[in-house]
Amino acid sequence: MLAATRRFAKSWVALVLIGLLIVSFAIFGINDVFRATPSDSVVSVGSRNISAAEFRQTFENARRNAEERFGQPISTEFAAQNGLDRQVVDDLVQKSVFGEIMHRLGIRPSGKLVAEEIRKIPAFFDPITGAFDRKAYEQALQGVGATPAQFEAERVDGIAQQHFGSAIASGFTAPRAYAALTVLQALEERDAAFFVVTGDSVPRPPPPTEAQLAAFMKENAAQLTRPEYRVLTLVRFSPDAVDAAGPISEDEIKARFDYRKDTMSQPETRSLVQIPVKDAATAQTVAQRLTKGEEPEAIAKSIGVEPVIYEDKPKTAVADRKVADAAFQLAEGQVSGAIQGDLGLAVVKVGKVTPGRTPTLVEARAVIEAELRQEAAAKAVYEKSEVYEQAHTSGANLAEAAQKAGVPARTLPAVSKQGLDEKNQPVEGVSQQMLEVAFDLPEGGESDLQDAGNGEYYAVRVEKVIKAAMPPLEEIRGPLTQAWMQREVRNALQAKAETLAARLKKGESLEAVAASAGGSPLQRAVGLNRRTAGQSSQIPPQILERIFSARPGETFTATGQGLAVAIGKLEAVRAPQLSEAAQFTEGVRQQVAPGLFEDMIASLDRAARGKLKPKVEYGRARQALGLDPAETPAGAQGAGQ
Repeated sequence: MLAATRRFAKSWVALVLIGLLIVSFAIFGINDVFRATPSDSVVSVGSRNISAAEFRQTFENARRNAEERFGQPISTEFAAQNGLDRQVVDDLVQKSVFGEIMHRLGIRPSGKLVAEEIRKIPAFFDPITGAFDRKAYEQALQGVGATPAQFEAERVDGIAQQHFGSAIASGFTAPRAYAALTVLQALEERDAAFFVVTGDSVPRPPPPTEAQLAAFMKENAAQLTRPEYRVLTLVRFSPDAVDAAGPISEDEIKARFDYRKDTMSQPETRSLVQIPVKDAATAQTVAQRLTKGEEPEAIAKSIGVEPVIYEDKPKTAVADRKVADAAFQLAEGQVSGAIQGDLGLAVVKVGKVTPGRTPTLVEARAVIEAELRQEAAAKAVYEKSEVYEQAHTSGANLAEAAQKAGVPARTLPAVSKQGLDEKNQPVEGVSQQMLEVAFDLPEGGESDLQDAGNGEYYAVRVEKVIKAAMPPLEEIRGPLTQAWMQREVRNALQAKAETLAARLKKGESLEAVAASAGGSPLQRAVGLNRRTAGQSSQIPPQILERIFSARPGETFTATGQGLAVAIGKLEAVRAPQLSEAAQFTEGVRQQVAPGLFEDMIASLDRAARGKLKPKVEYGRARQALGLDPAETPAGAQGAGQ
C-alpha cells in the first residue's frame, strides 16, 4: 500500500490532482473544502455542530492521554467498553451548551484578548527568536488533530466561560443557614452498640461438586474468559536502529554550518517599557519623568494608559515595527522622544541590553553532526523500506523481504489487542497502531508496509490466532474452588446476620443476642459525630457508615473487612449544643461554598440543556470509531438531552 502510494505521488496524475486542489483552495478556501455537513454531526446545539471527525479526534486524544497515564496500550474497543466514548460525547455536549449560552448572552471576548491568550502558549514560539511563529502554531495544532479555526473557537468559548464563572464565583457566599445545617449534622452525636460475627462462626461448606464448579464457572464466564491473543512477527524500520556512525566529511559540516548559521544565531534582546501617548506634549512630559527615574507603571497610570513591558525580547517580538526600530537604536538606560509608530505615538525607555551572538563552527559542530547523522539514518531507513517493499510486492514473505532489506524480523509472544501478554503484562515493542493493523488480518496474513510517523515504518505478520475462550477447568480448579468456598461462607454468614438482626427486632436484648452468636464481645460507641468519627481506627468505615445512616432505634447490619458482618443498633441521637455549633458556622461557610457553587453550576447546565435541547447521536459517534452503533448504551441513541 505504501509503495503504491509512493509510486502514485510521483505520477503525472497526482501532480494534476494536487494542482486542482490548490486551485480549489484558492477559490473556495481550505476551511470550506473540509467543513463537515450538519448531517455528519454527533452533537448539535443551536448553531454549533460537532462532526464525527472532530469527535473521533477528541476521543483519540483522550485515549492517548489514558495510555500515558496508565503506561500501557488501550484499544478503542477497551476504552469504549469502559465508557470513554460516552464521557467524551457528554463533555462535548457540556462545552457546546455553555458556549452557545455565552454566545446568546453576548459574553464574547475580543479578538485582541483571544490573540493575547494564544500568544502566551510557549509551544507557539520560535525557540531561537522568541517570536510568535505561525508555522509552529499550526504544526502544534496539527499534532493533536486540530485546525487554527477550531482551536481559536475553543479559546473564545473557554475565555467567555472562564470570565463568566469568575464573575459569579467572586461574589458568591454560601448562606449562613446552609452552613449552620451542615454544622448541626456534622456535630450531631450518636450512640450505638454492635458485635461482629466472622466466617469462623458458620459451618465450613463441603468442597464443591463438579456440577457446582461448572455452574460457578458459567456464572463468572465474563470475568474468566481470556481475550483473543495473536502471535505476531514484526519488522521495523527505525532511524534509531540504523547504523549511521560512519564518517562525515568536513565539507559537509562546513556547508551545513554556513546554511544554518543565521538560524543558530542568538539575536540581540532588550528589556524595555513602552508608554502610549496621545500627543507630542504628553510624550515630552512622559520622557522627562522617565529620565528622572519615576516608575513607568505610575507614569502610565497618571495619564490613563497601560504600559507595554518587554523582558529580554528580540526586535521581532515588539508588536509595533516602527517602535521596535527606534527602541533598538537606543543605548541601555536611554529614553526616547515621541515615536510615531504604526499603532500611534509612544515613548520608550530601554533597560537591559543583551548583545546578539553567532556561534562558531567549533561550538556548533556537535549539533551539525547530529543533524547530518539523523538525516543519513532517515535516508537509510527509507532506502531499506523501499528494498523491503519491492521484495514483498514481488512475492517474498515478510521474513524473506526483511532479510533482503537487512532488517531483523522479531516474533513477539502472544499478545492481546490491549497489548498484554498471557500473564497480563505489557508486551514491549508493539504500539496500539500495530495492534489495530494486526487484529484486522487473518491467521497467516501480512500487512503492507505501514508509516508509524517520525521516519519509522513497520510491517506485521499474524503467525497464530488464539481465540478468546474460557480456560480449562483443571487449570483454574484451585482458585475457582477457593472462590466458591468463600462465596458459600459469605452467604451463610449473611443469613446468620439476618437471623440475629431479626431477633433484635423482636425485642431480644443486644447482650443476649451477642452472647449467643459466638462472635466478638458487644462494643458500645458513645458520642460519635461525623466530624471526628473518621479519626478513630477502632470502628471500620463500613460500620460507621451504617451508624450514621440509621434512624434512632433502628437495627442494622454492615459488612466488615474480609469475611465479617456487624449486627448493631442505633441507641440514641443527640443534637449538638447551639453555642458549639455557632463557633464552627462561619468557618464551615467558606468550606461549603465551593461545593454549593458546583451544584449551582450543575443546575445551570441542566437548565441550559433543557432550553437548548442538544441533539446527540451516540450511534454515529460509535460508528466514527469503527464500533457497532447497535451496541449504543440503552437510552442514549440519538436522543435530545
